Amino acid sequence: MIDDWRCLELARTGDENAWREIFRRHYPALVKITSSIAGSVEAGHDIAQEAFVRLLGARINHHEGTLKSFLATIAYRLAVKETHRLRLFRRQEPELMAEESPSPLETLVKDETDRLILRAVQRLPAGQREILTLRFFGGCSYEEIARTTGVPLGTVKSRIFYAVKACREKLKEQGVFA
Repeated sequence: MIDDWRCLELARTGDENAWREIFRRHYPALVKITSSIAGSVEAGHDIAQEAFVRLLGARINHHEGTLKSFLATIAYRLAVKETHRLRLFRRQEPELMAEESPSPLETLVKDETDRLILRAVQRLPAGQREILTLRFFGGCSYEEIARTTGVPLGTVKSRIFYAVKACREKLKEQGVFA
C-alpha cells in the first residue's frame, strides 16, 4: 500500500488510480466533517470536493504530519468560511435552522441513538461542535485539531471535555444513558 504523500505525488503527475485512492481514503471523513460544520449534506459534499481541488493545487514543501490532517485543515477552513457566508446571507442562527426541519446529517444515520447523539452535538456552541466533529467524525488527534483550528492544545482538550459532558447530560435527559 502506497502512503498518502506518495499517492499525492503520483496523482499530481496524472496517475488517475492514485487520485482515486486518495479520494477513496479521505472523502467520506471529509464529508462528515464538512456536513456537520456546514449543516447540510449537500454543502458537505461540495466543500469536500473543493478541498480536493485545493489539495491538487496546493504547494506543499514538506511532508510533516499526515495528508489526512492537511486535507482536514483545508476542508475545515472551507466549511467554516461557508458557514459564515451562509449565516450572513440568511441572517439566521444555525441552531434555529436545524430545529425547523430534521438535520440533513440525520438522514445519514440509521440508528436512533446515533441520531440523538448527533442532535446533541449540533446544539453545542460552534467552537465545541467544530472541535468535537474533527475529533470524532474526522478522527483527528488533539494535536491535529489544534493545528487545524489554530486553537491552543489545552483549549482543544477543554472544549472536547465540556462538549462531551454537555452531550452526555442532554442524552441522559432523553433517556439514552442511565
